[in-house]
Amino acid sequence: MEARWKKWCPWGILLLHGLAILMFTKGFLLTRTELPYYSNCSDISVSPCLSSPDANVDNHSSGHLENAKQDQHCWSKPAVDRLVIIILDALRFDFVAPSAFFPEKKPWMDKLPVLQNLAFTQGSSTKIFKAIADPPTTSLQRLKGLTTGGLPTFVDVGNSFGAPAIVEDNLIHQLVSNGKRVVMMGDDTWVQLFPDHFNKSYPYPSFNVKDLDTVDNGCNTHIFETLYQEDWDVLVAHFLGVDHAGHIFGVDSAQMIGKLEQYNQILEKVIETLVRKSEPGGLHENTILLVMGDHGQTLNGDHGGGSAEEDGKKCVSSIQQLDFAATVSALLGIPFPFGSIGSVNAELYALAAGTWNWRDLDTSNQKHQSEMEKWMKNYVNTLCVNSWQVKRYIDVYSASSIIGFSSEDLAHISNKYAELEENWSHSIRNLLTCQTESCSLVMAQITKQVNLYLDFLSHVSELARSKWTEFNLKMMGIGLGTMILSLLIISLAIWSMPTVSGIGFESIFAFLVVVIRACSFLSNSFILEEGKVACFLLATTGIVKLRYSIMRKGMLVEAILFLLLVLGLRFTIEIGMSKQAATSAFMHASSSWITGIALGDSLWGYAAEVGPLLVLVVLSCIVYKVITGNFQGIQKYIIMLTIPSYILIGLHWVLESDTQNLPLLFEGIGRNYIPQAIYALGCSQLLFLAFGMLFNEDKVADHKNSLMIKTLSMLSAWSPMIILLSGKQGSWIALASIVGGYCITRLQNTGKYANGGKARTSSFNLLAVTQWNLLAVCLFFASGHWCAFDGLRYGAAFIGFDEFVLVRQAILLTLDTFGFSLILPVMGLPFLLLGLNQTNPGKNVLFNQLSQMYMAYGLITATTVTATILCVTIQRRHLMVWGLFAPKFVFDVVGLVLTEVMICLASLFYFRRWVVL
Repeated sequence: MEARWKKWCPWGILLLHGLAILMFTKGFLLTRTELPYYSNCSDISVSPCLSSPDANVDNHSSGHLENAKQDQHCWSKPAVDRLVIIILDALRFDFVAPSAFFPEKKPWMDKLPVLQNLAFTQGSSTKIFKAIADPPTTSLQRLKGLTTGGLPTFVDVGNSFGAPAIVEDNLIHQLVSNGKRVVMMGDDTWVQLFPDHFNKSYPYPSFNVKDLDTVDNGCNTHIFETLYQEDWDVLVAHFLGVDHAGHIFGVDSAQMIGKLEQYNQILEKVIETLVRKSEPGGLHENTILLVMGDHGQTLNGDHGGGSAEEDGKKCVSSIQQLDFAATVSALLGIPFPFGSIGSVNAELYALAAGTWNWRDLDTSNQKHQSEMEKWMKNYVNTLCVNSWQVKRYIDVYSASSIIGFSSEDLAHISNKYAELEENWSHSIRNLLTCQTESCSLVMAQITKQVNLYLDFLSHVSELARSKWTEFNLKMMGIGLGTMILSLLIISLAIWSMPTVSGIGFESIFAFLVVVIRACSFLSNSFILEEGKVACFLLATTGIVKLRYSIMRKGMLVEAILFLLLVLGLRFTIEIGMSKQAATSAFMHASSSWITGIALGDSLWGYAAEVGPLLVLVVLSCIVYKVITGNFQGIQKYIIMLTIPSYILIGLHWVLESDTQNLPLLFEGIGRNYIPQAIYALGCSQLLFLAFGMLFNEDKVADHKNSLMIKTLSMLSAWSPMIILLSGKQGSWIALASIVGGYCITRLQNTGKYANGGKARTSSFNLLAVTQWNLLAVCLFFASGHWCAFDGLRYGAAFIGFDEFVLVRQAILLTLDTFGFSLILPVMGLPFLLLGLNQTNPGKNVLFNQLSQMYMAYGLITATTVTATILCVTIQRRHLMVWGLFAPKFVFDVVGLVLTEVMICLASLFYFRRWVVL
């Protein structure tokens, strides 16, 4: 009964933690309330604004509704007839802005000269803006934000690989509802978000990040023929090559520069076509072209959009992406989306009239004065509608949502809007009856009103940014409390096992190390430096072991080797952080630091190519030495299959190398067929192990030897797939994990004789388990990952495949992300038990010790995750909550669940069918 309880205890812990995480997540990652309301043209009748700024003032109060009905316009007077939107995915600001705007010219700058030339030669109708995107910056969320005018919440990240249709009011819905014909081509995310809205659509698959050309070529095929057709009003072309080139090769790669040059040629032809058809009465006489990015891009190719590295001269105009929906709606004369909280950007709105620098116009010029008067009347009325619509939405949202804005916030918004209405009603008559001699006075009043509107809209958007998410503190508290309760339960379960010894120095020290790491998560700076913190703590434990080795006068080589390994991991973590923060020099086609460090040096280049292959040879020799030992039965052949897998990995790297000029046939074999063969061998090994567990009994007398064989078999099955997905750094990380595991296993015995030369009876070494956990964390960061969605190497999900299949690619991405830091450490944990100085323990003793080790390992992981949950609870209103704390929370809870799933599977595999002879 007791053995069965211990076997199923991990499953109970998994269930308890799953429940706690679910409860907390429901409270922390709530989506904002999406209201089922849509704006209509007739809504303008209940606003204080005019349906047309040229309406007669005498009819303002009594005949306003009739004027609205008779006017051909909707909420505002259209400024353009057609709109062409070209989205260059992940378009950095310094891709477009001249290099003179920046302190240093980079290779990727000035590759879109056609846009720069337009901005300087057609200054009255062309302008370069720096777009500011609200985090998170996945394409799905940016497209949702662009079209709804709202702030997407963090939870939408989970939908990025299977975008649901947008059901709340949005720009595309308003276009279609008001008779605008929309044509779309490119990224198929658009047809997932708006499945029934396009007159014509040419979608192309977007998730194969290794494919730089399919989407772009599709856009290039259809855009020019569409520009000559008359059956559309809005054209959306979403190019994707730059985003994929950034993810795989980095910003400073030849592939990126090639895509930018291709885009420049396409834009030249688009602009030439529009100009050719822009004569009076022509198809594009009143067409506006918007070239934009949905988000930015960091130097290593991950999503950015507002980082300091893209900053240029401060004099450059900026536009919030939040303002896009409202501004485009105003340009086309359609209602603003009901949930939009953006404002109509003055400069972009004025570009349609050719007067974007309206504040600097010379009003002494009669023509300029007339243009200014007409434009200002339109703009102030548009802002009136804009402000009324935002105020309406805030009122309805607060009344409909369970947790809306506070009463103080609502009162402040109402007071500011009341001031707007009062000023509007007092100045409207003068605005409409303005004569030339008094126009300067009235224009000053209009300018004041414009500033009041913009101030109000800015205040509402900032308030929404700070308080948009609806936190359910009760659910969060229940989740956090359940996690804390689980820690107590696991601790008591470990302590209750009969083989637990007294608490010694090493156990206390291990406890302090875990607590220090957990407390570090309360600081955003330490979260950013998490890899360094883990490496420092691991080195600290290594110094303690070095002290024991010196006192015992034994295992000094292992202690020094362990510290040297930690030093090497610290170096690779620094490289990974450099890739994360500032440079793509460490992010090459293999998505690993080992090739990036060799760029620009032929000697290093050959070393980077040959080094991983030599390490594979070393790994193969280790496997061969293992199978030549006392191995019999199916496990021997399972381990033996690892050697051909390693050979195939080496062949794959050789065929994929940039230094080889191979025929196209061999490139195809190396790109897809060899990785698929490696996956097949790995899955076969795992299936054989599963069948062996289910249908064979371990009829052995030496249970330690049986456990060793099982552990080696399991690691041999997993390691080739994980090494392959990790790129050429994979063999080095695998070797580091073997060396680190060996040192920890050996050094765990050094503390037993440190106190007076007497050994103490212990079921397991808690400090060794803590070191094992810290080593796993260091391997996560040393392999180039970090706790952010930008840290995911999407290219790994397509190693061996060209097509996107959600489940398959998700599994491969998970293996790459958590292989070295989670799967291998959990499955290799029995080595700690095998390294203890005990001769042929009984089955029950071995079972208890292994159970304790796994529970202790899970307890350490759960403690750090509980600290993360406490951190995000405290910092839920922090400026960096969605940019830093929320991604950290997601990675940690996913890691905890996967860790405990692997512990459950390990308990089934290692504890199954032991029969004493």
